[in-house]
Amino acid sequence: MKDFGLVKGIKFDSWRRVGTEMQSVKIYNLRQVDELILLDITATTSGRGQDLELINRLAGECFTPLTVGGGIRTVADIRDLLMAGADKVSICTAAIEDPDLIAQASSIFGSQCIVVSIDARRCKDGLYEAWTHSGVTPSSRSVQEVARQAELSGAGELLVTSVDQDGTMEGYDLELIRSVTEVVEIPVIASGGCGSPEHM
Repeated sequence: MKDFGLVKGIKFDSWRRVGTEMQSVKIYNLRQVDELILLDITATTSGRGQDLELINRLAGECFTPLTVGGGIRTVADIRDLLMAGADKVSICTAAIEDPDLIAQASSIFGSQCIVVSIDARRCKDGLYEAWTHSGVTPSSRSVQEVARQAELSGAGELLVTSVDQDGTMEGYDLELIRSVTEVVEIPVIASGGCGSPEHM
C-alpha cells in the first residue's frame, strides 16, 4: 500500500497501482485466503501513522485475520490499530531501532499479535543485511541477528522479505529463509519472489 492505493513493485522500486484496498479485500475473501497482510510502505518514510478509518472499514469486510504494518513507532500506535480491527501488527523499522518496543508490545497485547518484519538484501559477501525505512536504509545488522533479537523480545512471528526477489516472480530466496528458520523457533512467513504454486 502506498499513498495512492495498492501497488506492486519490483525489488522495492518501480511501483505501479494495482487497485484499491477494499477491492482487494473483497477479491481475497472470494478466494478464501487464510490471512491478509497490509503494509503501508510510505508511512515510516513520510513520518505519518496509519489511516485508522480505512483499517476499520477493511477489517469490517475482511473474513480472515488481518495484519497491518507501516509507520508503527509506539505502543499507542499498536493499540490504535488493534482497536481499529487489525488482528496483528507488523513492525519493521521500529523493531530494529527500538527493540524494547517489541518487548513492551508483546507484554501488553500478547506475542500472538506482534509480527516483526525484516526486509533483507544480500550483500556482496553472500550474507544478508536487514534494511529499514521500506528497504532504503541499511541497518548494519545481519538478518539472523535481527531475527534472534525479535524472538527474544517476544515477537510471535517473523515476516521475512527478500528485497532482491520482491516482485520478480522467480521464486523465494530459500537460502535467506533457511538462514532465519535455523536460528529461531517462532513461525517465519516467506515473502518476495513467489510466482507459482510450485514456489511454495
